[in-house]
Amino acid sequence: MYGTITSLLLVCVVIFGLLRLLLPQIWESISGLNAALPTYIENLYMWIRKLLEDNPEFESMVLSNLTYVLTEFQDWGRGFFTRMDAEWVGTFISSLSSGVMTAVTQVMNALIGLIVMVYLLNIKELLAGQGKKIIYSLFPVKIANDIVSEIRFVHKVFGGFIIGKLVDSLIIGILCFLCLSFMDMPYYLLISVIVGVTNVIPFFGPFIGAIPSAFLVLLVSPMKCLYFLIFILLLQQFDGNILGPKILGDSTGLPSFWVLFSILLFGGLFGFVGMIIGVPTCAVIFDLISKAVRKSLKAKNLSEETEDYLRLDHVDEESGKFISR
Repeated sequence: MYGTITSLLLVCVVIFGLLRLLLPQIWESISGLNAALPTYIENLYMWIRKLLEDNPEFESMVLSNLTYVLTEFQDWGRGFFTRMDAEWVGTFISSLSSGVMTAVTQVMNALIGLIVMVYLLNIKELLAGQGKKIIYSLFPVKIANDIVSEIRFVHKVFGGFIIGKLVDSLIIGILCFLCLSFMDMPYYLLISVIVGVTNVIPFFGPFIGAIPSAFLVLLVSPMKCLYFLIFILLLQQFDGNILGPKILGDSTGLPSFWVLFSILLFGGLFGFVGMIIGVPTCAVIFDLISKAVRKSLKAKNLSEETEDYLRLDHVDEESGKFISR
């Protein structure tokens, strides 16, 4: 119990220290961006005019669309602060009260979750033993062995993937910070946090983080934006082909297509959380289906190798031989 509490306190102190170090810097970056935004927009206009000076019609179209978007955004911002009538104030107060209550509820849930987590960590061995006791009491020994083995596989896949992905994202965030600071990129701390957090999402994460980050750099310098996009592409290749496999290994065993399918499916169903848990969940389902297929084929004395079915026309019912096309 004391060791668990000490470890939890140490983790909380480390997280609090990192937040205290990062949040002021991030706030300073956002404040600086807000103050310099008019200058950045004017620089963007000048860059577009210089780039398209040989094509005045296209230049006029691009600038008019950009002006329209910026005007709509400014009108929305002014309207947000000028609609201060009684009805709006009442709605704002109601929304604020609801938001405060939601925040208090979330904090209470987090504290309760921490307390429950401490208790669960200290009785996990007992709970595991009781769970196996119930499984072996309900099912025949062979089926119970299969269930316990599958639960171990689920624990291995989810634990290995999520912890590995968090470590991988932390390393990518640190590498991004070091490289962007060396390249003298604007808002490198803010961008590194965005890239590191979104990297938790498999496959699409680096590109999701690159879109808003590239826009921030574009406002300062279009050429630096191009360098930044090239850097993100190289960083993604390094993460996908070198760092990720070294940390995660073959924790899921999923082919690339099913990784993409699981992210799209579970992301559409459950949002951000679905994108994170989609890959290990699909890996478990894939493993269950594979075992069921192999067991059924073995019972029918048929080959379990996929290659044997690539050019299969039919199986002879009497001899069981594979007849190719």
